[in-house]
Amino acid sequence: MFPALETELKQQTLPDPYEDFMYHHLQYYGYFKAERGSLPNSATHQHVWKNNHRYLLSGSFGETADLIPDPLQKEKRLWPTCLSSAVHRQIEAENRDSLMLNSPLLKSRQLLHDDLGEVNSRLREPRDLFAFFSSSGPLQAPRWPIECEVIKENIHHIVPSEDSYFTSSRVGGKRGIIKELAVTLQGPEDNTLLFESRFESGNLQKAVRVNTYEYELTLRTDLYTNKHTQWFYFRVQNTRKDVTYRFTIVNLLKPKSLYTIGMKPLMYSQLDASTHSIGWRREGDEIRYYRNNTEDGQQPFYCLTWTIQFPHDQDTCFFAHFYPYTYTDLQCFLLSVANSPVQSQFCKLRTLCRSLAGNTVYLLTITNPARTPQEAAAKKAVVLTARVHPGESNGSWIMKGFLDFILSNSPDAQLLRDIFIFKVVPMLNPDGVIVGNYRCSLAGRDLNRHYKTILKESFPCIWHTRNMIKRLLEEREVLLYCDFHGHSRKNNIFLYGCNNNDRKFWLHERVFPLMLSKNAPDKFSFHSCNFKVQKCKEGTGRVVMWRMGILNSYTMESTFGGSTLGNKRDTHFTPEDLKSLGYHVCDTLLDFCDPDRTKFMQCLAELKELLQQEIHKKFKELGQDMDLEGSWSDISLSDIESSTSGSDSSLSDGLPVHLLNTADELNQKKKMYKKKKRKPLQSRKQRNKQYQKSNLMQESKLTEDAPEGAGFASTLQKQPAFFKNSENTSSSMMKNEKPRLNELNGRDKGTSLGPSKMTTLILTKNKERMQREKPGFTVSCSPKRNTNPSQEPAPDTKPNWSRNRYPATKGGRTTAVVYPSLHIYTYP
Repeated sequence: MFPALETELKQQTLPDPYEDFMYHHLQYYGYFKAERGSLPNSATHQHVWKNNHRYLLSGSFGETADLIPDPLQKEKRLWPTCLSSAVHRQIEAENRDSLMLNSPLLKSRQLLHDDLGEVNSRLREPRDLFAFFSSSGPLQAPRWPIECEVIKENIHHIVPSEDSYFTSSRVGGKRGIIKELAVTLQGPEDNTLLFESRFESGNLQKAVRVNTYEYELTLRTDLYTNKHTQWFYFRVQNTRKDVTYRFTIVNLLKPKSLYTIGMKPLMYSQLDASTHSIGWRREGDEIRYYRNNTEDGQQPFYCLTWTIQFPHDQDTCFFAHFYPYTYTDLQCFLLSVANSPVQSQFCKLRTLCRSLAGNTVYLLTITNPARTPQEAAAKKAVVLTARVHPGESNGSWIMKGFLDFILSNSPDAQLLRDIFIFKVVPMLNPDGVIVGNYRCSLAGRDLNRHYKTILKESFPCIWHTRNMIKRLLEEREVLLYCDFHGHSRKNNIFLYGCNNNDRKFWLHERVFPLMLSKNAPDKFSFHSCNFKVQKCKEGTGRVVMWRMGILNSYTMESTFGGSTLGNKRDTHFTPEDLKSLGYHVCDTLLDFCDPDRTKFMQCLAELKELLQQEIHKKFKELGQDMDLEGSWSDISLSDIESSTSGSDSSLSDGLPVHLLNTADELNQKKKMYKKKKRKPLQSRKQRNKQYQKSNLMQESKLTEDAPEGAGFASTLQKQPAFFKNSENTSSSMMKNEKPRLNELNGRDKGTSLGPSKMTTLILTKNKERMQREKPGFTVSCSPKRNTNPSQEPAPDTKPNWSRNRYPATKGGRTTAVVYPSLHIYTYP
């Protein structure tokens, strides 16, 4: 026992002087706003010592005893609603222990205290510099624009298996008293419905009662815009059973919708969830989607109307466009990953950046630890992102399925982690998700049209994502990039890609989508895929990453509706369906990179046949006949494919007015920097020419004074175009020079000559040869090829894979002819 500590705990005298000082200090600077009585005193927790057997001296990351210097953490934090009550009690007990053990007698924050009489000699593990979550720490509360009113309730659902631009944010949104509902019930007989959407991801601007059981609803446009009304998510209270209600949303903007071909809205009943464990379900009758009759010369509005009968009296129900997946849902999932002793070993969680409102944009790096540096360097990368459009929550459900599988102990998941490094950004636009936007960020712009932006401060999420991928490409090859989206006008799931112009890898970008359609035939439609690159899509993540060098760069579009394929035909997609597609992405990745190229070559042959059929179809539509036996592969794929205008595309609105000056200033600085900076030569050949020019000029100056150099100087004066034609005049000389270069390379096979050393040796030999030549004879010595062996491509290496997906064909196959493909180990 600790007698001195026991005496201190029994005294029950005045508050601790240190606690009293810290209370006034934090209150003065606005860090602590609770009542004085809520500040625990270490002398009031004596019973904790008697009932607990293990104590961790305070200081665990995320506990309330720690002061976090980050200004974004100064405001109150949100206790995770996804944790059970038992976990909450454990967290509260640990926090009490932490505060109580801050006694002056126990100054160390590193020793582990097991029993009251014993101190473990080992030190506690150092804090992770970049970690975010701990089992006893609260989650970061979502930060809202200060214009938004936010109710204090935490909305949680079960899942059955007025400024013109954004200025600032705070936890809890708008300061002051929240406005009450516009309607006040007059008594128990009042059957008026009460609507609410001031919660995370909610969207409903107003509801107007036009009849006893009929309401007209107006959606809020994306913040700081006057458009993008598609996503809705709101609460209804004071319901009546066995009564038919009609809801009509009157300000939708899209002329086409899946509601016209059978899609239904989603409804959630809290009484059904608590009594029968029934979550979100498709409900609604007499569903119509039609154009509004208002004609005022402006953009026309469209209406969605449906009828509904609530299952219970006095129930609380929710309606949504699709299954919600909020920022808090993501944080709860990441908290479970961070607290898992197994998953946290191969999944590292980092902050990619902060959003405009100060919310964390998370980056996950998933890979098994490599045994050697060479093995780590050989791994190729896969980049996956989601929720750049906040109203497309189906992207988050696919991402959830992918993460569930890749973080599991499945042998396939372990193999993928062995051969790849996965970079995952699960929510690119947390601000838009929090406030209930459909398409835009708080900058009032579609982020998926601004991946070329230079405005780091205005578009931080995509700027940092692009920069992260750019750095990744400098380190290793990125085999695949895929951005998960949702689609409101086409059924099924499909991909948008980019046609490859290199005939060496012709049609290879279509192999992965075709394989995916074979692995998920009842969900994924290859015939809905499109690979045309349009000018209006140049700013999308798919096209920008493709132009950065990622051949397999895709946008995955998953419908808000359902499937028209196979066993899933004429059914709505559920979260489980979308999560299963995340697994199929992993499975297809293994097929795509299997050492046995049988399946790859089969898909390539099938693609060529499909393309031939498409070409014949196009010529038949034009009323022409053409023999394509010899020349069909030379036809441009862009001429064959239709545009992706059927996609949920929004044209870029350009930059907001308040950012135009900033962009102009940055562009001017960029131009000035380019003018000041010397333009680099594009190739080694050009550098060699420049060296030869300067060298020959020096030689000419030296020979001008010497009598024997007069002939050489006159020759230079008579041929002013010599340097322009030096490449042509040196071809014969270089044929004789190649053996010498090979001889240079062969002198020491253990070392390789760098470009500067090689150039020096070549010029030295040129000087010696020129001194032996006649004065009137001029030569040029620009090398025709790269002679540096260190720059040549390394031979293909294939590690021993523990997975054989084609045992029947792999064992007896002969050595195949080398075929250019996207094989993970032979990609050039």
